Amino acid sequence: MENMQYAEELVREFLVFRGFTNTLQAFEKELSTDIGKGFQVDKILNLIFSVYITNFQAEKLVGLLSFFKQCVSSSETVLTATLAKLEISILRYYIVHALQSGRKDKVVEFFGTNGNDLLLRGQDWTSWFAIPYLKNPSLDPQFRIYFTKEWYEALRLSVRNFFSEIFNGTHILLTISSEKNTVKHLKKDIKQLNVKLSQLQALLEEKEAQLNRLKNNSETIKYANIRRTKNSTLASGVNEESLLLSTNSSGACATTAWHMGSTEMGQTWASSGPALSRFATNMSGNDSISPSKLEFEDAGAGDIIQTFNDGLYTENGRDAQGEEDFPEVKVDFLETFLGHTSPISCCRFSSSGNNIASASVDGTVRIWTYDSSTPASRNATIYCGTEIMSLEWECKSDRLLLIGTADGGIKAWNVDAKRVVCDLNTTDAFPSVLDLKCSPVEPIFVSAAASRRYGSSNIYSWGFASLTVWNMKTWKAMTVLPLGEDPPAITSLCFNHNGKILAASAVDGMIHMFDMSAGLQITGWPAHDSAISSILFGPDETSIFSLGSDGKIIEWSLQNQGQVLWTRNCSRFCDPESSKSCRHEMALDVNGRRLLVTSGSVRAPIYQVRGHASGMRTLPHGAAITTVDWHPTLPMFLTGSADHSVQVMSLS
Repeated sequence: MENMQYAEELVREFLVFRGFTNTLQAFEKELSTDIGKGFQVDKILNLIFSVYITNFQAEKLVGLLSFFKQCVSSSETVLTATLAKLEISILRYYIVHALQSGRKDKVVEFFGTNGNDLLLRGQDWTSWFAIPYLKNPSLDPQFRIYFTKEWYEALRLSVRNFFSEIFNGTHILLTISSEKNTVKHLKKDIKQLNVKLSQLQALLEEKEAQLNRLKNNSETIKYANIRRTKNSTLASGVNEESLLLSTNSSGACATTAWHMGSTEMGQTWASSGPALSRFATNMSGNDSISPSKLEFEDAGAGDIIQTFNDGLYTENGRDAQGEEDFPEVKVDFLETFLGHTSPISCCRFSSSGNNIASASVDGTVRIWTYDSSTPASRNATIYCGTEIMSLEWECKSDRLLLIGTADGGIKAWNVDAKRVVCDLNTTDAFPSVLDLKCSPVEPIFVSAAASRRYGSSNIYSWGFASLTVWNMKTWKAMTVLPLGEDPPAITSLCFNHNGKILAASAVDGMIHMFDMSAGLQITGWPAHDSAISSILFGPDETSIFSLGSDGKIIEWSLQNQGQVLWTRNCSRFCDPESSKSCRHEMALDVNGRRLLVTSGSVRAPIYQVRGHASGMRTLPHGAAITTVDWHPTLPMFLTGSADHSVQVMSLS
């Protein structure tokens, strides 16, 4: 009885929600006359045989039978098979009754509406399509049995017995009750698992912080021992706790002091005089005493100079926080997308920020929206059948999405038509499409493809590079940008605001700059000792950011080539194991003040660019964060993870 009352409450709630007040009144009236014995099979039989069949309401009859099929669980194979046979017999009786009533037109109408569905079911319906055209179908040996009174009475009895069985309170209402209990238990389990997950994430972060401190202490002891060994060989007049280094540049003298205290992690290099070309001399000659062999290019007196050791750094003499001390980001909005079944490899906001494209390592691309008020008409799932290495939205609209794959394919997906409008291919020599970038002005895009280098599991061990410019109107290759003989693979591309300049980073640590009007390389410089995994123009386009596979982030001046404006070391997030399976990348917010970086940990760091001392940490995922992106206009970002999820967060 409890189950019955629960079902009645569900009906009342639905009728009130839809505003069916007249139906609700009729429902309440029916309940007041109900003797409380549960379902009344006679009323159902009367509805089928005395209302729908007698009044030739075939559409309602078919709908009622379909409803009964939904009521029976697919796991109950015997009941399902029995209901299917009864449905066939009831429909055949509808045809027989119409012929007996002289309404051949209703039979023809029935076959016209339901004929295709009946043919798909089989069950020897083919011969029944001829029955309205037979003179005496009741005398035909094939149909004679269906016109007898005995067959009709047997059918009615079978239907009564069947409905008495399924409506005796042991099936539908128990199903409702069991589903209610299942949902209740699942909610309880989810709550407990979320609590356990939070505890495990907190424990993981604590262990990572301990591991990082131990690593820093180990490096400190090692460097201290090296310095003591070197200091012991210096001349007797040199103070063991402070070394005074001097160098001349263009007749001017700059003095730099290296202070060595009890903790070596807080080393500070300070320059107060004219620009220094290079720090690399000691008291005895040409040997460098800097353990990290830091070189400073030309920098003005007012520029910020920072040095780092495993996440700790100083900025203009001030100690700044390490990443493990960053506060958790405060968000106004959080949406988690769980539409993928494998780790996320790439995700990007569209040019307007209304849509998101996310790709997973199983070759699936999902287009979706994080805002329930945004129409979901463009949502789609694209199966590429191979690893997806790059995604790029058309810059002027949200209409086209470019997809680069590991087999040399470049697919152009039209989100309005929901189909691939063009399927391009790079040459067989360069099958891995590592990056795609659309021009912000011209209808062109550039693809960075690479050859495969066999025998290495590291993703940065690609072979040679090819940069191809494609026309988005004709979908044909226009030109190949020159890179020289056997150029190392290009990992990342970036256009400036007017599409005149293209920046490209390579696995040999080089940054290349191209003039797109001339189709030629105009400059380039060695930026990292390791492969560069991501490159971005600064907000005012007077600088460019590069992220090395070793975790070093550097902001380079474009006005004074080679000059370092700002740098960070996020190597604790770019551990070697995660770098073998995914490319680390970074994303800059629209104001150019916050830099979001992927992470081998469950949280990703958000660095404050220049002049800002602290940063933030994102909310945790369940595994490493493999891809990031910023909204084009709002303080909102997204993170994709190896836990198969994508999170969209809006900063408060």
